[in-house]
Amino acid sequence: MENKILHDVIAQFTLPEGEYTVAPYGNGHINVTYCVVKNPGENQQRFILQRVNRYVFKEPVKLIENVEQVTEFLRGVIAGEGGDPYRETLTLVPAKDGKNYVIDEEGELWRVYLFVEQTISRDLPDTTELFELSGAAFGKFQRQLSAFPAEKLVETIVDFHNTPARFEQLMDAIRRNDAGRIDDVQEEIAFCMKYQQEVHTLLDALKAGEIPLRVTHNDTKLNNVLLDETTGKGVCVIDLDTVMPGLAAYDFGDSIRFGANTAAEDETDLEKVQLSLPMFEAFARGFVGECGSAMGQREKELLPMGAKLMTLECGMRFLADHLNGDKYFRIHRENHNLDRARNQFQLVRRMEEKWDEMMAIIRSI
Repeated sequence: MENKILHDVIAQFTLPEGEYTVAPYGNGHINVTYCVVKNPGENQQRFILQRVNRYVFKEPVKLIENVEQVTEFLRGVIAGEGGDPYRETLTLVPAKDGKNYVIDEEGELWRVYLFVEQTISRDLPDTTELFELSGAAFGKFQRQLSAFPAEKLVETIVDFHNTPARFEQLMDAIRRNDAGRIDDVQEEIAFCMKYQQEVHTLLDALKAGEIPLRVTHNDTKLNNVLLDETTGKGVCVIDLDTVMPGLAAYDFGDSIRFGANTAAEDETDLEKVQLSLPMFEAFARGFVGECGSAMGQREKELLPMGAKLMTLECGMRFLADHLNGDKYFRIHRENHNLDRARNQFQLVRRMEEKWDEMMAIIRSI
């Protein structure tokens, strides 16, 4: 059945004539992805075919409309800067009916992108040089979209990065105590309660007009940056499904939460959980360096707060899921989500210990 659906879907896109092969591609966890190769061999052309996950993205057509708007705008900016619009941002391949997607007989939405050739991706920023390149790529993404009216985009996942909303979701999980685990997490709950007011910091700054609403990526991991296979430099930011209105500090913070932690996200030996200041500085240098004058002084000052709140937010989500019975995040052992939450809360403590150094790094850049 799957092969028939693939064949029928591919036939509806404006791909070149000729033979093609289709094979699963990549290691993404959300969408189903294939590489379509037309005329395999020396003169082959490659495309990325994806089925958008309707469980995660409730309104996939609006998601496509976000991608259309953002990539069209980026192509204009890239061309104006003398770059290659078909290499430096994603390009949707239209279907034969003119839309940039196809709905199959089961109601699933499919899309096709041009394959960005001569690029590679890396999963982990294991050197400061690589992390700085990641920061530069996402900083450039912010700068190039700084003139785009973010309010034109829809939220593809409502309140995805909204720390006060995540705090309230945790409070709801505590009240319900669905899995009967509340007695074992009193220390973690007390830790979160200390931040009841601080979780509002970034959104309060937005409401006060101190920082702007921006087009944000919301999944700023290194493997969402394609790197040139020869120079190693960032070429193209990919995985635009969570591109929506947001705050630069959240994009910055999510990268720091993941890339500057000296331990794995589920490490149980909390002594190993430290904030790497060299990694923090490397990403900040790339991010702020590329954003340049597009980012105001107050926005820069709040970047460390973005790192702290994104880490706290992730910990609260893990803790809430533990209380709810592990319904959202996949677990591989007993109390796995609780271990993750404790890890993130420890990283928040490490950030607070090094707060003055973090602020000094941002000021120096």
